[in-house]
Amino acid sequence: MLNVTTLKAQDLQGLSQSAVTEIASALLAQLAVQQAAIAAKDEHIARRDQEIKFKDAKIERITFELARLKAWRFGAKTEAMNAQQRQMFEDTLAEDEADLQAQLDALHGQGEPADKPQTDSKRKPRRQALPEHLRRVDHHHEPQDTTCPTPDCGQAMVRIGEDVSERLDVVPAEFFVHRHIRGKWACKCCQRLVQEPVAPQIIDKGVPAAGLVAHFVDHLPYYRMEQINARSGVHTPRSTLASWSGAGGASLLPLYEAHRAFVLSARVLHADETPVRMLAPGTGKTAKAYVWAYARGEHDGTPGVIYDFCSGRGSKYPAQFLSDWSGTLTCDDYGGYDIVFRREGCVEAGCLAHARRKFDELAKAQASPVAAQALMRMAKIYRIESQSREMSVQARLAHRQQYARPLWNELHAWMKLERTRVPDGGGIAAALDYSLKRWEALGRFLDDGAVSVDNNHIENLMRPWGLGRKAWLFAGSELAGQRAAMVMSLVQSAKLHGHDPWVYLRDVLERLLEHPSHRIDELLPHRWTPPA
Repeated sequence: MLNVTTLKAQDLQGLSQSAVTEIASALLAQLAVQQAAIAAKDEHIARRDQEIKFKDAKIERITFELARLKAWRFGAKTEAMNAQQRQMFEDTLAEDEADLQAQLDALHGQGEPADKPQTDSKRKPRRQALPEHLRRVDHHHEPQDTTCPTPDCGQAMVRIGEDVSERLDVVPAEFFVHRHIRGKWACKCCQRLVQEPVAPQIIDKGVPAAGLVAHFVDHLPYYRMEQINARSGVHTPRSTLASWSGAGGASLLPLYEAHRAFVLSARVLHADETPVRMLAPGTGKTAKAYVWAYARGEHDGTPGVIYDFCSGRGSKYPAQFLSDWSGTLTCDDYGGYDIVFRREGCVEAGCLAHARRKFDELAKAQASPVAAQALMRMAKIYRIESQSREMSVQARLAHRQQYARPLWNELHAWMKLERTRVPDGGGIAAALDYSLKRWEALGRFLDDGAVSVDNNHIENLMRPWGLGRKAWLFAGSELAGQRAAMVMSLVQSAKLHGHDPWVYLRDVLERLLEHPSHRIDELLPHRWTPPA
């Protein structure tokens, strides 16, 4: 066949008209094929360009979202969000970050590999080894054929080692049954029967053991526990669960009273309160109740916290709870504590974090340059405070007197000067007035090494109530709230001492009924030791 692409001008000379026509037709056909191929390539390139633009835009959006999430997560703790709100969003934040990262990895995996930015390996958290006490299920993977696959060899191969990788898995909670078999022994001569007596139980003549009663530590409402148990084939109506919880809580009352005496034996306490909803009898509606918290000082070597569920927020509640106590009480500016400080031997310590928060709100809104200066001055005091955290009481006091006292005096003089310069009625004036009015209480930490600079310690111990009320929504009655406060006091104090709360509560419930009452202190969280 004639290849028209190789023809030259001199080759066309002397050809007939029909030959020239045939060559022209062939050229036109080849030209049409080339134009069609070029059009197809142009269409493919345009489509690829569109895909790349879409992919780049999606990567840019996801990268921005990831950067924003990481900046929020690893940046400085915001004052605009309280501890309960921050804790509530932490899990959602982790899920969103993992979701976006998975999308980004999938996009980078399409087409040509994208250049990934260099990451700082030092900031990557190291994966911790899985705990040794967990049960291991081995899965062996060996080649089906262990003869050498090399042609002309076929020798039997020798096992020279192995690679082991571990993956963490979980199965639903396992229910099991304790069978107590009490043998009967009889004497045929005197017709006498001998048998071991039944050991006392938390739920008399009931089926739950102490471990099942202790399972209520996770803030789960009864209807959810009923559904979870049903998946394992165990029928536990919510009314039955409620009765178990009530009986278990009642048995903890002596231990709660002993724990209360221990907490109130400290000369330095933190105090705070938080609202919870309580079902109003006969109305079908909920009313506001309060949980009051009292914790031993942040720098106390033997920590502990006690909760008190009350139907209101009046001053009579702390006055009654602290009626026999004297010492230094760290709290916010709520007037309900004033009745406590009227008693001899009770001293107020203020919370610098509350004072700082008022300036922080103004600084973030860029409402006043004075607020930013106040934050910088307070930051220096907090840096000095962080240096003395692990010191003894005497060493901490000396450190504060040497380094924090001069800065504190400068801050006081600066605030008084700035107050004369700002007009009344403004936000910065209110922030300055708050600090100046409470200056003596705010500076109490400079006179006592056991007193904290702020009340963040007790605010952190309020977090479990924020999580709990998101799960169970409201307390069914005042008695139910008091029972929850008893259990929470023991559980959170156990956590402060590094104990597993479920292990602690189960052991205490098993031993409590037969434990001598005059030795009840042995079961308190700070003295309890895990069973061998």
